[in-house]
Amino acid sequence: MSAHQWLNHVKWDENGLVPAIAQEVGSNDVLMFAYMNREALQKTVELGEAVYWSRSRRKLWHKGEESGHVQKVHELRLDCDQDVVLMKVEQREGIACHTGRHSCFFEKLEQDGTSWRWVTTEPVLKDPESIYK
Repeated sequence: MSAHQWLNHVKWDENGLVPAIAQEVGSNDVLMFAYMNREALQKTVELGEAVYWSRSRRKLWHKGEESGHVQKVHELRLDCDQDVVLMKVEQREGIACHTGRHSCFFEKLEQDGTSWRWVTTEPVLKDPESIYK
């Protein structure tokens, strides 16, 4: 049996991708959502750090390669349909989002009288201009 046979258990979409959710160990905060291809998932396991597939750049993206905000992977899980990966991660410097926030899910829908609006719920921890040069 191949050393990477476990990758065949994942149900890849028509583009060879699987959605991946990064959840923080301890707090259980959902930090971000991205996609992985086979190579990204394999490298994630080999490195013990999150590697994604960037659909916009069409290449592998080792989380933190520019920012230093690496995600150390503690656990990988697959959902009941085998088509979503959940990673329990330790987020270096506490910043997962390119906006400099802890989580990419920093906007919350709230009712304001009779209307609804999106409200920012998390502060910027680090100016994105200083993260990405």
